[in-house]
Amino acid sequence: MSTVATRSPQGAWELGARAGYAASGLLHVLIGVLAAQLALGSSGGSADESGAFAAIAGTPFGAVTLWIAVVAFVALAAWQAAAAVSGAAGETSDRVKAGAKAVVYLALAATAYSVVQGASGGGRTQSATAQMMQSPGGRLLVGAVGVGVVVVGVYHVYKGLTKKFLEDLNRLPSGTPGRVARRAGVAGYAAKGLALTIVGGLFVLAAATANPEEASGLDGALQTLRDAPAGPVLLLLVAAGLVAFGAYCGVRSRFGRL
Repeated sequence: MSTVATRSPQGAWELGARAGYAASGLLHVLIGVLAAQLALGSSGGSADESGAFAAIAGTPFGAVTLWIAVVAFVALAAWQAAAAVSGAAGETSDRVKAGAKAVVYLALAATAYSVVQGASGGGRTQSATAQMMQSPGGRLLVGAVGVGVVVVGVYHVYKGLTKKFLEDLNRLPSGTPGRVARRAGVAGYAAKGLALTIVGGLFVLAAATANPEEASGLDGALQTLRDAPAGPVLLLLVAAGLVAFGAYCGVRSRFGRL
């Protein structure tokens, strides 16, 4: 990117959007580390976004890093929203995906902001689900959300195993770095897809049993995996995959299509 382009408003937004992918990469690496600690019996922080942000907050310059993450995620959300509204994302399905990504990145910005402000994220998934269930048709809505998350999770696995994620990249560095990036993408998408599928399944279970406590976020899903037969080993594999996904996000921040 030229200096002039970087100084232009669009260039500045693109730089911010790429920083958002880098922040997402760091986030997934930290979640992977927390998941590995969970598999090994550690009582550390929650293996989810709030836990990862809390880990950042506890480091030197943690508050500054979190503020940078907030700005980066907002920039990436704005970029995705603009692509969805303007049609730059492509076909209707691509515009819908861009809009959904905008919501996700805005939620990450809000989570980082709440952590840097000292707010606690514990129990928010369960309480939101409980409120939803109390509304007319709430159980159906919770079940629909769960099915939607399962679909997204399965698609992540498909995208990883078929290497469809390569379509999101302009190019890859040649030689060993490129091969490592491909392998990180395969393992990362598959691991994140598995985790999302479990999250969605828990929401479906909550709707089926009318028990909002069954619905939990990523941390609850990883705990569920840990408690399964051979769970700690599987969780360690997922943790490694999440770290790999973080590495892939780092590559995407440099070589990805926007």
